[in-house]
Amino acid sequence: MNRTLIKDLKDAVGKEASISGWIDVRRDHGKLVFFDIRDVSGKVQAVALPNHPEAVTVAQTLRSEWVVRMNGKVNPRPPKMVKADEQNGAIEFEIVSIEVLSAAKEMPFELGTDLNVDTYLDNLPITMRAPKHRGIFKVQAVIARSFREYFNSQGFTEFQAPKLVGDDAEGGAGIFNVEYFKHTAHLATSPQLYKQIMVGVLERVFAIGNVFRAEKHSTTRHLNEYTSMDIEMGFIESHEDIMNAETGFLAYLSETLKKECAAEFALIGAKIPEVPAKIPRMTLREAQKLITAETGKDCTKEPDLEPEHERWLCTYSAEKLGSEFIFITHFPTTKRPFYTYRDEKDPTYTKGFDLLFRGVEITTGAQRIHNYEDLISSMKDKKLDPEKFSYYLQAFKYGLPPHGGFGLGLERLTAKLLGIDNVKEATLFPRDINRIDNLLSQ
Repeated sequence: MNRTLIKDLKDAVGKEASISGWIDVRRDHGKLVFFDIRDVSGKVQAVALPNHPEAVTVAQTLRSEWVVRMNGKVNPRPPKMVKADEQNGAIEFEIVSIEVLSAAKEMPFELGTDLNVDTYLDNLPITMRAPKHRGIFKVQAVIARSFREYFNSQGFTEFQAPKLVGDDAEGGAGIFNVEYFKHTAHLATSPQLYKQIMVGVLERVFAIGNVFRAEKHSTTRHLNEYTSMDIEMGFIESHEDIMNAETGFLAYLSETLKKECAAEFALIGAKIPEVPAKIPRMTLREAQKLITAETGKDCTKEPDLEPEHERWLCTYSAEKLGSEFIFITHFPTTKRPFYTYRDEKDPTYTKGFDLLFRGVEITTGAQRIHNYEDLISSMKDKKLDPEKFSYYLQAFKYGLPPHGGFGLGLERLTAKLLGIDNVKEATLFPRDINRIDNLLSQ
């Protein structure tokens, strides 16, 4: 008999079926043994009845996380037993036979139990099976798929950026060195230089891939390896075009999550954000003047936002501007990478932005320098040797249009959408200063 996915059992009432999955819960009621069985598509209640004694005998040996195949019949539940708010709440599976595909050892803890972060991460192969964590990574998959869908619909082409690079896009700070035959290569901190090269080939491009930061952070918001979702587009007027492109994606994502992940958000207790037609925006100095005026703490001379200021601005935007998102633009040239376009009105500031959401920065983006001579000059200002970037510079030497793009961290976005305090819980297999799978010895 062919396998039936549990989500499809509702269409097989009165018929025989075969299901395969994990024992989620076992409940003994005298001569009856009840189970909740789960597979990739959902969960159903199954029952072993005395009229199938061989099935009952096997049923009495089963424990949580055993993997089984069950043959039986799909029956309607008695009217008083119907649970209308549950998947398959109107049916149950009458077990005729059971085949054990894989027996499981006794679990060290019950799935779904609240655990400290290290215990959760040390046991990821099993802790991720809990409903909450399955939900987190379903949402994350939908985010990545929605990114592809939206930018494909906007005429962008996906490309794969290399992860082993000769020189670093951010100027050489916080990079992992890799022995590369007789040379030293680096793990990419960004696909930035390759995105810009590809503008000269395909004009509008995007990439989803892992990037690496050798930064010795041990915080709830940092990772040493994360998934970056990037776009780059040519023939723009300014960084405003890039902010508008991201706004369009976020609006599309919000609607997709409402259609496909409402159950996961409800399970986790999170709210899908509304995305305004135009996300509020302020320059860095405007934001700092506002913070200073409202809090009495002078931050008007700082070159960047402190984490507490990012949180304050997000609260202000949500309460006063009606948006959980807010763009902060025009950061000092000294604090941005060499390829960032300078504002014509004041070249000490850049035509770039950060997008803040629920207390943290989730995106950095900008218009880029597209003029070859200007780019060489900017490199020298940053004490970089243009000769080391000669491969990249070919794209500019032979004509590149005004362009720009952004990078968006998948794990951080997932965490903020779902109200998860520690980004490591929104990362399948997190790497940080203290961990690469298991905790590293101190």
